[in-house]
Amino acid sequence: MGFTKGKGQRESGAVFIWLTGAGLAASLVMIVGIVVLVATRGLVVFWPHELVELTLKDGKKYVVDEISREKIPPSPESPTPGERLQVRLGNRDLYGLDFRWIPQSEIASRSVPPDAVLVERQEYGPFQGFLAGIERADGKNVGPDDPGRFAILHELVKSARARAAAIRKIEQGAIGGVSYRLEKIRVASRELERKDPTKGPATQAKIGFYEKQIAQLQAEYETLRGNAEALAAENEKDKVTLADGNGTAKTSPVSTIVRFFRPNQLGFFGKLRTYLSRLWEFISGQPRESNTEGGVFPAIFGTVMMVILMSAAVMPFGVIAALYLREYARQGALVRTVRIAVNNLAGVPSIVFGVFGLGFFVYLTGGAIDQLFYSARLPDPTFKTGGILWASLTLALLTVPVVIVATEESLAAVPRGAREGSYALGATKWQTISRVVLPAALPGILTGLILAMARGAGEVAPLMITGVVKLAPELPFDGNFPFFHLERKFMHLGFQIYDVGFQSPNVEAAKPMVYITALLLLVVVVALNLTAILVRERLRRKLRSATF
Repeated sequence: MGFTKGKGQRESGAVFIWLTGAGLAASLVMIVGIVVLVATRGLVVFWPHELVELTLKDGKKYVVDEISREKIPPSPESPTPGERLQVRLGNRDLYGLDFRWIPQSEIASRSVPPDAVLVERQEYGPFQGFLAGIERADGKNVGPDDPGRFAILHELVKSARARAAAIRKIEQGAIGGVSYRLEKIRVASRELERKDPTKGPATQAKIGFYEKQIAQLQAEYETLRGNAEALAAENEKDKVTLADGNGTAKTSPVSTIVRFFRPNQLGFFGKLRTYLSRLWEFISGQPRESNTEGGVFPAIFGTVMMVILMSAAVMPFGVIAALYLREYARQGALVRTVRIAVNNLAGVPSIVFGVFGLGFFVYLTGGAIDQLFYSARLPDPTFKTGGILWASLTLALLTVPVVIVATEESLAAVPRGAREGSYALGATKWQTISRVVLPAALPGILTGLILAMARGAGEVAPLMITGVVKLAPELPFDGNFPFFHLERKFMHLGFQIYDVGFQSPNVEAAKPMVYITALLLLVVVVALNLTAILVRERLRRKLRSATF
């Protein structure tokens, strides 16, 4: 009887249903586990931790942030098991390293000094120690025992930030605009000389006009540069002296300080405020210290812009190809071969697409564009080099099979009666496709786009040879016409993870940045996909309401 029952379950497929459900549950558990791991390791990166002063048996003192503990297994030299601490020393300019393992047996004492300060700097990472003095530009110096020294330093840092923001505005705004105009005039002058090598009267007149403009812009440039240098010199006048646990002093300009606080005196809300400030800097700031500190805004911007460009390229090509294969092509061996080829393209390694993009888009297409439209700039390449446009088109080729397959399935799912009803009312084939079939298949087409976006946003290998870089000083978007500069190189969150995780010289400092950057990439991909999903659901509701 039991054998008959088991055989009936196998024949009805109940066993396979349970196995499918178990596989789905296991996949969900693994996905949730990965997200929870990345989130827990990433979101705690910016939380202020207590600073502990360790006094070693050799008399040296270190103000440290305790990272982790681990057991030391017994050895012939030390037969009894012990324990060691991994601590962040900071003060890389004094010690040469940020992190260190200290055996518990070497620690003589430990304390929690209330005035211990953590100073985040533009270079050399954080400084952990004590505020030893302030040298002010007005001569009103502050000693280490002055009760108002931290408030004074806060005001000086605030003023230095304002001057630094003014310098950035001059350099990236005014000076950038002047440089852009200078380059345009120089290119136009070169183009004139190339077209008229003999330099006739008309050409000489235009060249003379260009030279006057260049002289005016050069004068404007020097004035702006002088203003920026004056602000920079003003920022160098106020200095702060910091001391480590051993009393070793380090004097630096106040302008090098990004943020400072006393974590041992912060309450919960003080720590929360510092945490949110650090998190916002990570999202909106520029990277520093080999991308192990600072922000990742250029990588966020580059990732989102690349996905948008890729989607704008892959959508029309994928839909047109699917329309032809499903609605116009005569079904036969040739069409079946094309479908097999499209399906096989989805399995080609992404690096192969990267090599194709480098050869076809960068060298061939980019070289032709430079010859036709930017010959005055040669031999300096404009489009014959990696850029966000070529990277986006390469990923569009990579993801177009997904869009084609999804679109074909959506077109096939449109009821035949809808087509026949349209034909019966006298509509042409194109009118039927454009007004009946495509609107009905649009939710499924958007599903293919969502899958393409999800795959394209996480690809790194093709980007490494078609335009992505470790650090891009200029975003692909600015205030200069044509505003979107598709020839520029860009940063990408996926490459940021690879670069920080495997290329950084400071491995321990890079670990938490890998987790938080991976979490941010997940958030960006989910946000992009969620936007497309909401659009798809709105279209479905619209089509549903139009049916009744």
